[in-house]
Amino acid sequence: MMTTAVSVSGKAPSTRLRWFAWGVLGYFIATILWGTVVRATGSGAGCGDHWPLCNGTVLQQSPTLQTMIEFAHRITAALDMFCVLGLLLWTWRRTVTGHLARWAAGAAVFLTLTEGALGALLVKLGLTAQSQSPLRPPMLALHLSNTLLLVAALAMAAHFLGRRIGYRWRDVHISAPIGTTIGMISVMIVGVTGSMAALGDTLFPASSLGASIEQDFSSHVTGEAGWLLRWRWTHPTVAIFASIFLIWLLIRAARRNGPWDNRALSGLVVGLLAVQYLLGGLDVWLLAPVWMQVVHLLGADLLWSALVVLTARLSLLPVHPNG
Repeated sequence: MMTTAVSVSGKAPSTRLRWFAWGVLGYFIATILWGTVVRATGSGAGCGDHWPLCNGTVLQQSPTLQTMIEFAHRITAALDMFCVLGLLLWTWRRTVTGHLARWAAGAAVFLTLTEGALGALLVKLGLTAQSQSPLRPPMLALHLSNTLLLVAALAMAAHFLGRRIGYRWRDVHISAPIGTTIGMISVMIVGVTGSMAALGDTLFPASSLGASIEQDFSSHVTGEAGWLLRWRWTHPTVAIFASIFLIWLLIRAARRNGPWDNRALSGLVVGLLAVQYLLGGLDVWLLAPVWMQVVHLLGADLLWSALVVLTARLSLLPVHPNG
């Protein structure tokens, strides 16, 4: 169990600040899930090509369902910025110079800005709803990569606010940086390929499981459709390779060679990973309905957050573990 951080200057992160940090992460994950509803229901063009206004106005007169879905997403996303700014200011006031939580909260603010900019580009370039532009997949991949980094920054901020030791840069050393970096990038690629698979399911839905499999391997499906549909099988393939990193990480956690007992967190990662494989199979079998995509993404976000914290506990180790 992590305890409240002790600082040399008398400034110490409070329990309320730590819970606020986890709350900001939870709120942002909820915003991500609503964004999935926007994409899966084809509501991304509900506000036209206007941004940040919706259809050129603030108040909507007789809005369609798609407009309400997209407008609600924009409002919740805008509130994200106030949340992360509040987290940064509170963290800055309650932590010492060099505290890792300051860096993580600052990164969260920057990534929130880029998140909004990428979302605006998707709207202004018309890469929403049923758009099959060749520019949409790479833009979506860039957007999701930014989202994963933002989730990681928020999870790290919350974790560092709860550290008793090794909470400043000068107090830590980095263990196995190359393997950790490669592993985390591979897990991010799993998320990106998953977004491509979900986009293919949205733009080119299949009528049955057999038809879905036929789409994936048919030589008659060409162009943007063929490229996206083949990503549906790239996703589980990449996920299997990324599992190698997870096994390596869990073995390191089982050795208990650091200042923390990571067995409970490792068990959580294993459980979430098993749930993700189950949800992935159900997603394919049920032909990716909207609710299943949301549940699958929720599991992915929870797994990613737990994995980020476990990686931080195994890689950013205190120089003086008993200090």
